Amino acid sequence: MRYFFHIGYNGIQYHGWQRQMGYLTVQQTLEEALSNVLKEPVTVLGCGRTDAKVHAVQYFFHLDSKKIGDLDLVFILNKALPADIAVFDIIPVSENAHAQYDARQRTYDYFIHTYKDPFLSNSSAFYLLKNLDLGKMKDAVSLLVKYNDFRSFCKSPDQYKNTLCSISSAKLFSDKSGDKIRIQFSADRFLQGMIRALAARLLKTGTGEISLDEFENLLIKKENRRNIEFAYPQGLY
Repeated sequence: MRYFFHIGYNGIQYHGWQRQMGYLTVQQTLEEALSNVLKEPVTVLGCGRTDAKVHAVQYFFHLDSKKIGDLDLVFILNKALPADIAVFDIIPVSENAHAQYDARQRTYDYFIHTYKDPFLSNSSAFYLLKNLDLGKMKDAVSLLVKYNDFRSFCKSPDQYKNTLCSISSAKLFSDKSGDKIRIQFSADRFLQGMIRALAARLLKTGTGEISLDEFENLLIKKENRRNIEFAYPQGLY
């Protein structure tokens, strides 16, 4: 029987989702907990990857097991897992359902705060910037739905057959003071490092370091830039 697990995690202590030799990851932590509870070797397959220190509010992975139906596994797992990983729901699905390939839309939020706050340091990206031009940043964000090739914002574009992404929605929100910012992106897929690369360039647009035309030219030219910059990971969900 195949099941989808709906989870969330604070990624600040982890080297991303995917199991990696010599690093603590979310996948490894879940597989070890599940193996202990189910008394069998467990391998899970997630809906996508996240980088080190990146969070997930609504994440799905799937697992095949004949033992789950007889257990209150949500309760048991939440007792067994560390406080920074939570299981919200376990959903029986068809044997062909796939957590990664059946995803129709993915949404990322990137959070920024522009004043030092120890209570936000692990859950939002801190940039000590004054007088960000939020109007200009919103104009730059609105350009994203007009283009579909994000090669200029990909960490390793040559690993993909193509760098096409269909962004259905891109929005920027802020509080009244402009000190707290959330940028939200929804698309059919995202490339490695894409959101953090976009966030870095949007911040440079807000400071005036690059113009709106220069930002758009990155989308038009589709160049593979070796000096690509990435915003801090802890702001990404």
